[in-house]
Amino acid sequence: MDKKQTVAKQVEFYELEKAKFIIKDACGLDIAYAYEDLVFSEHGVFILQFADTTSNNMYCWFNAECIENERISVFESLTRTGKLNKTKIEYKGQFEMTQKDGEEQIDIRFIELKKA
Repeated sequence: MDKKQTVAKQVEFYELEKAKFIIKDACGLDIAYAYEDLVFSEHGVFILQFADTTSNNMYCWFNAECIENERISVFESLTRTGKLNKTKIEYKGQFEMTQKDGEEQIDIRFIELKKA
């Protein structure tokens, strides 16, 4: 008799409370939704993405519709609060969200910042 080996997918846990605190303290927003390594801010202004499970590094994606001056101000506040909480937040680029007609699903397209 052959024994089948099952490969268990490793479950990764992220410090959601830390992300929630940074977002609330930096800009007064709550978390609207969290999925895997992504944390969506209230009103869809930005998404924080855990770079790894330690939560000491995060990426920040801003909604493509966000006004540049507001983006800069919010990002500065996020990085300042992140630093106080031993977390580096790196600006990664923008995202666009679209909802399919008649469905509750959304599509997210990430537009990575081009490095010079």
